[in-house]
Amino acid sequence: MVVSFKESAKTDPRIKLIAARMKKEGFKPDSLIEILHTAQGAYGYLPKDILLYIAQSLRLPLSRVFSTVTFYHFFSLKSKGEHTCIVCTGTACYVKGAQALLNKLESSFGLKPGQVTADNKLGVQVARCIGACGLAPAAVIDNEVAGKVDAEELIQTINMKTGIV
Repeated sequence: MVVSFKESAKTDPRIKLIAARMKKEGFKPDSLIEILHTAQGAYGYLPKDILLYIAQSLRLPLSRVFSTVTFYHFFSLKSKGEHTCIVCTGTACYVKGAQALLNKLESSFGLKPGQVTADNKLGVQVARCIGACGLAPAAVIDNEVAGKVDAEELIQTINMKTGIV
């Protein structure tokens, strides 16, 4: 049985959260970025049906909503995974072994930066700098910074957090 967007909107707390934010902002088109942040926080990315819902609710052309999402690097149109691992590739981290971390992630999980496992459990990304140069090499696993991490330790931490074995 296929559930329509309208039916899921009645029960999905994420949609209720977005609707509450739009109501709080008075359904003003100028609040688009704040509402998109709320939606991405709820979903982890911005599904196309949610963008359409936001556009209709704010009475904006879908093209404006889509162009805003694609302009700002923070927003994502695809899932980054239930759990995320961001490897810093700034100069200090790169010199101290960021590439070894990325190589180990690829050999352990078959993921290159920007990819997500088939079950959507883990996504791997890179960042130019996370501002933790004194902790190089550093990675961010589910919003927690891991500093002076070696490749084996990184894999163990990810396995522990995600349940991937």
